[in-house]
Amino acid sequence: MADKNLIKHLTDATFTQEIAKGVTVVDFHAEWCGPCRMLAPVLEQVASEVKGKAVIAKVDIDSEQKTASQFQITSVPTLILFKDGKEVNRLIGLRNAEAVKEFVLAAV
Repeated sequence: MADKNLIKHLTDATFTQEIAKGVTVVDFHAEWCGPCRMLAPVLEQVASEVKGKAVIAKVDIDSEQKTASQFQITSVPTLILFKDGKEVNRLIGLRNAEAVKEFVLAAV
């Protein structure tokens, strides 16, 4: 079993402070979303590979609707790359580990 501590689970209450410093990739996902479930092990792999350089986090769009609405999430999975609290890029849809890792490292 992968180390679950590699991926942070953010809420509407913790979101802003968690993305404020450094590079954070946030996976906006939903439990009912098949591609989101397929992306989960990819994110775990990437999280272990970029540990210390970037943080991988998740936001459940159903339970954290304020944050999902704030970033106009209309499709899941959506990955948003933040650097020091500012959105710098986003990816929509399922990607492989290499594509996600390149996406993350582009901001590091």
